[in-house]
Amino acid sequence: MTAFFNKLKIGLLQVLLAVLISSVTLLSCDKDELEIQDDFPFEVKVMPVPKDIANGGTVEIRLTIQPAGNYTGTHYFIRYFQFDGKGILRYYNEPPYQPNDLYSIPTDQFRLYYTSSSTVSQSFEVWISDSFGNEKQLSFQFNSSD
Repeated sequence: MTAFFNKLKIGLLQVLLAVLISSVTLLSCDKDELEIQDDFPFEVKVMPVPKDIANGGTVEIRLTIQPAGNYTGTHYFIRYFQFDGKGILRYYNEPPYQPNDLYSIPTDQFRLYYTSSSTVSQSFEVWISDSFGNEKQLSFQFNSSD
């Protein structure tokens, strides 16, 4: 009879240990504390561009947005400001960008076209941002070849 109670005590201890481990595991996986990341920083890669531009000349600027992660809900935007010289910046054949206005970028690989309207050096900055507030600043400077 004593052997029966010893086996029962050992079996009961194993069951209690299993219940304790299960309880701790289930309580530590509270669904309200799961963190889902949807905000990924990004880098912008720019292919080399010429240093000189003539009045009326156009330079192609190839850009690629490279996010650190992949979230399909991210949207990218562009704005620019020209502080030296005069020129026009546009996305493919779209109408020219207006300084400091925000425009949507439909793809993460794209081309901008800058057309000079000046016979002096030109400088402008481009800001690319995402829908989570991450932002990258790019500076461009062209010397006049006139």
